[in-house]
Amino acid sequence: MGIARVELPADARPDTLAVRAGLPPSAWGENSEALFLTSSFVHPDAATAARRFANEEEAFIYSRFSNPTVAMFERRLAALEGTSGCIATASGMAAILLLVLGLLKAGDHVVCSQSVFGSTIKLFQDFERFGVHTSFVPQTDPDAWRTALRPETKLLFAETPSNPLTEVCDIAALADIAQRCGAQLVVDNCFCSPALQRPAALGADIVMHSGTKFLDGQGRVIAGALCAPEELVSARFVPVMRSAGMSLSPFNAWVVLKGLETLAIRMQAQSARALELARWLETQPAVERVYHPGLASHPQHALAMRQQGGVGGAVLSFVLRGGRQAAFAVIDAARICSITTNLGDTKTTISHPASTSHGRLTEEQRQAAGITQGMVRLAVGLEDPLDLKADLQRGLAGLA
Repeated sequence: MGIARVELPADARPDTLAVRAGLPPSAWGENSEALFLTSSFVHPDAATAARRFANEEEAFIYSRFSNPTVAMFERRLAALEGTSGCIATASGMAAILLLVLGLLKAGDHVVCSQSVFGSTIKLFQDFERFGVHTSFVPQTDPDAWRTALRPETKLLFAETPSNPLTEVCDIAALADIAQRCGAQLVVDNCFCSPALQRPAALGADIVMHSGTKFLDGQGRVIAGALCAPEELVSARFVPVMRSAGMSLSPFNAWVVLKGLETLAIRMQAQSARALELARWLETQPAVERVYHPGLASHPQHALAMRQQGGVGGAVLSFVLRGGRQAAFAVIDAARICSITTNLGDTKTTISHPASTSHGRLTEEQRQAAGITQGMVRLAVGLEDPLDLKADLQRGLAGLA
């Protein structure tokens, strides 16, 4: 007998899955999901314990790799992404670490977008020491991805939209490239979440998440996940998790689980505010350029609208005339926006990517990714857009 699943109609829609999918209630019949703060689970007898530890019987054993609250989060996120399996991790970066440890070995090769999050670039570079090599290519150029392929290529890794330029790659095109060369496509879906974009439906093999961002939605905890076919999760990721233990805590899983219930509503509201601010910023004399997929001026606008359900997302970036000094002036003048690099919060955050989230990269790497010293990233929350415009105007007025 396996671990029971909550019974829902087969045609239940995403908004329903976000609130209901997962495990059934316990014997106590709780309506809000239970929080299981326990390190281990008791077995009825020694023989049963032996079967469970040998994977002959599905059960909760030890919270390093199996816990009801974590399983509830995994099942719900998998349902939203449209995959049969999911494994939760301690952070988004832990999810990428688990990906590499579970799928790659010395001599293997990865093709990765050069526009991904700075720590993602650094982690792939660190694996060079262990014989896993990575080529970085322009996010939006399928030909560059094809050219970078080698016989030993095992993974293609993309982040769409990218951080912080919001570059949008064609997921279906990259999935075709990966399939033709026998590799797997991994898509970081952090910026859109399954509320706007479902990479697996477009051909991605694995969907990676930093649950710290929009899945939680209120900047409370650190979390990550990999969504993939259950066979892959069980065969390649669970064994690594049992040994290495980059586990998501039950409490953090519970917090993100509750965040999923309001994900779609938040994403729509925050994305609408972001687009309004992006359009306003395009009219400001001190602003050289604005990056947001919802803008008609965005290079991949049409693709983004098809791929993201007609919504541009809640993150935008803009480049100021005057470089780093101008960027710092606008950031420092803010009284409402929080100066922090996290995103996905109900509170709007503002940051200077070149010196923070991408500060560990070389200037050459930043330039290749289009991250200039005059760039400011804004992750829009739920404040009134008029107040956010006034907050930015305080700094922009001093640049005129």
